[in-house]
Amino acid sequence: MLQIDDTIISLDLLDECFVCDLLHCKGACCIEGDAGAPLEEAEVKLLEELLPVLWDDLSEASRQVIEKQGVSYTDEDGDAVTSIVDGRECVFSYTDEQGICKCAIEKAFREGKTDFYKPISCHLYPVRLQQYKGFTAVNYHRWSLCRCAEHLGQKLQMPVFRFLKEPLLRRFGSEWYEQLEIAALELKKKN
Repeated sequence: MLQIDDTIISLDLLDECFVCDLLHCKGACCIEGDAGAPLEEAEVKLLEELLPVLWDDLSEASRQVIEKQGVSYTDEDGDAVTSIVDGRECVFSYTDEQGICKCAIEKAFREGKTDFYKPISCHLYPVRLQQYKGFTAVNYHRWSLCRCAEHLGQKLQMPVFRFLKEPLLRRFGSEWYEQLEIAALELKKKN
């Protein structure tokens, strides 16, 4: 483990390799699972405000779920997560012309319709954050759906933390990320 400020970081972020391979997985992480994507409190309100911008890109099934229960619900751990369709697919997902599941929020961002990229938990995946009293755990989450991303990451020699540079900067800032880079270099020297 590595500590930077009030975060405890799994060394897997430095040691393991990862690059999303959407051509192989087809965005399965937005479809599979037993709960929606974790949301920060402010993100729930933001998603509610963004609904008019996103509405036309959502499926009819997603619209029905949102009309019935809203953009989010509280999971069994008491955390806010995105609403899901049929117990698995995020209501903000859509399928593009290549059959790849993508995020309607990110699409709106890329089209300049919002300055909100997408929920930070989605942007950070496969990194998961866990809040504890006094610190945040920053862990690499392994999922069989992402084996192709692990293989591509190994082929390209791309450590998890470098693949996720943009979302890590978004969440923790440039000074934090610079410290992570320094730690990675120091650990590499020791090995």
